[in-house]
Amino acid sequence: MPFVNVNTNTSITKEQETAVKTRLGSAIENLGKTESWLMIGFHSDKPMYFKGDDAPCAFVDISVFGQSTDAQCEKMTAAVCEIMETELNIPPSRTYVKYSGTSQWGWNNTNF
Repeated sequence: MPFVNVNTNTSITKEQETAVKTRLGSAIENLGKTESWLMIGFHSDKPMYFKGDDAPCAFVDISVFGQSTDAQCEKMTAAVCEIMETELNIPPSRTYVKYSGTSQWGWNNTNF
């Protein structure tokens, strides 16, 4: 039950969105999750500043049901940064990745 929310101050074309979605679908396995439960949100062209300027940057917020280990998050951060750089031209030095885990996650009229 992961949710990945990609926020950036750059424009994202439909082709880029599809490429990022596909690659995040594979990368989520770093957290022991599968694409079959993955939800992704895209928020592009947002007013965002990092290190005092509005050069391309990204904030990727990853929420999961349960907890992820430090090693899993380390691998996922490397994958996310590589995806942001390759697909959206946002350098790893301008990408933040945040993780949240919870034991309360609802779906289909109930909680897991």
